[in-house]
Amino acid sequence: MRVLLVEDDVMIGEAVQQGLKPLGMTVDWARDGGEGETALNCGEHELVLLDLSLPRKSGLQLLQGMRRRQDGRPVLILTARDTVENRIEGLDAGADDYVVKPFDLHELAARIRAVLRRHAGRVDPVIDLGELRVNPATREVTLKGQPVTLSAREYALLAALAERPGVPLSRAQLEERLYGWGEEIGSNTVEVYIHALRRKLGPDWIKNLRGVGYFVPKAAA
Repeated sequence: MRVLLVEDDVMIGEAVQQGLKPLGMTVDWARDGGEGETALNCGEHELVLLDLSLPRKSGLQLLQGMRRRQDGRPVLILTARDTVENRIEGLDAGADDYVVKPFDLHELAARIRAVLRRHAGRVDPVIDLGELRVNPATREVTLKGQPVTLSAREYALLAALAERPGVPLSRAQLEERLYGWGEEIGSNTVEVYIHALRRKLGPDWIKNLRGVGYFVPKAAA
């Protein structure tokens, strides 16, 4: 999962970026409203963590701009403004949730998963594809009831596909999910992880639509 953090506080930015990485989230960090606006316009991220008090352009302005453009990506506001009026203002502007600083990183991760689950229209926190089950909260994967051990990158790729079964994702889209700004990407990196997943799950679970991309079927063939 690739997340955009727009936050000018260095301590918080570093903590969120490093703290969410072991939980399977790649966090790109924009340090002011101008950088945030540029990153938002690229459309690379699945979710936005947005501070309200930002240099150059406020978080509220960024959020309002997203919604005017019909950008429906989920937004969690991270702010020290803990008044009812501030919360109402952010939520009415289109935010999906509101987290007050200081916050626990595990709670933040849980709120991220909950927001993404609502956006996907899922009630069950576990992605159930029949014999294959993926638990975003624990990062556990089971096949026919047996645990499957995956590396962090393998899990991230499988989770990206499992969130929308039957919908192909191109290699470029998968690279965007797996890698953050400045991370080096090998020419055949996605193919290497696809091969590893097929070896561990069997060939029926990762399909390739030639010229389009890879997808996970709703049930094994």
